[in-house]
Amino acid sequence: MTTTRKTGWNIHLQGWLLALPAIVLLAGFTHVPAVATFVDSFYSTPRGRRPSHFVGLDHYAAMVADPIFWQAFWNNLAYAVVTVPISIALALVMALWVNGRIPGRAALRLAFFTPTVLPMIAAANIWLFFYTPGYGLLDQIAHLFGGASTNWLGTPATALPCLMAVTIWKESGFFMIFFLAALQQVPLDLYEAARLENASRWQVFSRITWPLVMPTTLFVAINALINAFRIVDQVIAMTGGGPNNATSLLLFYIYQVAFSFWDSGYAAALSSVLLIVLAAVAIAQFFLLDRRIHYR
Repeated sequence: MTTTRKTGWNIHLQGWLLALPAIVLLAGFTHVPAVATFVDSFYSTPRGRRPSHFVGLDHYAAMVADPIFWQAFWNNLAYAVVTVPISIALALVMALWVNGRIPGRAALRLAFFTPTVLPMIAAANIWLFFYTPGYGLLDQIAHLFGGASTNWLGTPATALPCLMAVTIWKESGFFMIFFLAALQQVPLDLYEAARLENASRWQVFSRITWPLVMPTTLFVAINALINAFRIVDQVIAMTGGGPNNATSLLLFYIYQVAFSFWDSGYAAALSSVLLIVLAAVAIAQFFLLDRRIHYR
């Protein structure tokens, strides 16, 4: 009995020792900075020789009255609502396509995944050429059909959807890899049984494929949501938050407040709200989708 208990302790100790480097890195670069940011949100920004002092909820009160914050928040919410489901749906469609036995399957997988390996700045510059008024690709196509030139990134109605298109184009190939791996784990005998029952393609997808890739869908959905709220580089490269803050997103606004306006206290409050919103939505997303997940 003593030997069994000692063996159990040794196994647990070895497990914690193996996980210790990851725990230290996660705590040092994620949890400790998050807690420090939350604490800093209750203090003023130090100015020269004037140290920071406790201001309580002043930053949060200023945030409630900040119209730019609310515009960035609603922009980001619309950004997530559009990009997350479209990216997931497109990734699943691409994975179903390249999972089949089709000619040139390897080349097609590479083509779908290529946007993922591009740095966001490089991808943004490629799409800047597409959106350039007058001689960009979109305007050239419009001219073929007698259309007029459009300032895609300079018009409030089209600027944010243009950024959404870049995100969907770049992330769908990345999410496709996860769906492709999940599809290859689905037992083939389930599909054979469905064929014996003369099930339609839609029945096979809705009764077999979709339920069995739901754990992957949950993982991809949470990551897509987090990505939608941490977009900043393509905003800087393509629009700078304009026109008239039409493309200002939360992380970009935090970047502006922290490094352009040098207001670290208010930036900490904005960051804390962003973390709380992401955590709440991710938890809600997990529990809502968890009921629809079928584990084997």
